[in-house]
Amino acid sequence: MAFPSLWACLLIGCFSVSLAEAYNLSDLYPPLWKESPGQFSDYRVKNGKYIINPWAYPERLGMYKILLSQTASYFEKFAPENEQNILWGLPLQHGWQYTTGRLADPSQRTDCGYDSGDRLCISEDSWWADMNYFLSALPFLAAVGSDIMGISSDQVILLPPPKDQTKFCLNVSTCQSSFPKTMRKWNVFYQHLQLPSSSFEDLLKYLWAAHVSALEDAYKIFEDRLQDYSKPEADFGKSWYVDVGYIATAKFPTTLIRTHEFQKCLPPRMLVSGDRAPYISDFTKLQNIVLLGLNILHEVDNATGSSSLTVWKILMKTEGARKLVLELSEKVLEIFN
Repeated sequence: MAFPSLWACLLIGCFSVSLAEAYNLSDLYPPLWKESPGQFSDYRVKNGKYIINPWAYPERLGMYKILLSQTASYFEKFAPENEQNILWGLPLQHGWQYTTGRLADPSQRTDCGYDSGDRLCISEDSWWADMNYFLSALPFLAAVGSDIMGISSDQVILLPPPKDQTKFCLNVSTCQSSFPKTMRKWNVFYQHLQLPSSSFEDLLKYLWAAHVSALEDAYKIFEDRLQDYSKPEADFGKSWYVDVGYIATAKFPTTLIRTHEFQKCLPPRMLVSGDRAPYISDFTKLQNIVLLGLNILHEVDNATGSSSLTVWKILMKTEGARKLVLELSEKVLEIFN
């Protein structure tokens, strides 16, 4: 299992490069962060309820913006300016999906998400958008239900997509009834977030547990969406889903700077027929290597019936082992760079 473990180290190492650089943190925010809603009153109100359209990029991004703002005080003890808030991974990943065109209609039957149509539209036919829905709506509504947001559980309603509406929960109660396991895990995270005694390591453990659970729920529902993509893109989506399990096991901190650095390793556009890592000419060397690593790790996981993940979990049981992996991955990345 040494070979897949090495690839896991390399992939995870993207979180840790260049952290010594000086940053203007606002430059790292997702696209349109400043323009997106920053408080509930920025959304439409009807009958005393806030109406949010999660199928418009700025409105879904605004859900993250409110979540980051409302949880900022709990991360003050770790670093100033909310930089160590481990929820940053969610909006930054959403921003990468938007920038790379992964929120658009992959079938191109509509112009949703395209420059020629409504660029800010999020298509329910997008596998990436649907997977992300479970990492936006559920953590957001769980926070509302956990009294972190300062409003009652029945004051927020999310608008459904034009079709397949039964696949998406739209408020706190329907999410709790439709996806009870995942909502409980998010609630546990928020409960520990509010405890002064909770360590950074504790919070990472509960965050990743909720994150993985949400993806498991979504993947069961939306796997068929991948058929509208090119084979390289569909394979990348499957690899990404599997490989998140390895990243989660290592409990890597999805803080603002680390996540920003990590996303430099990811494909900067949709993959098309003929794209084959590590030979994609308009990708950086690092992006080619990481994409190859993602695919290999997926193949190994599939071939071993996920026993490679089981071994990885055993290796990552101690904090010392996780720190060692972080140091090793930094050395590996230095070689490739």
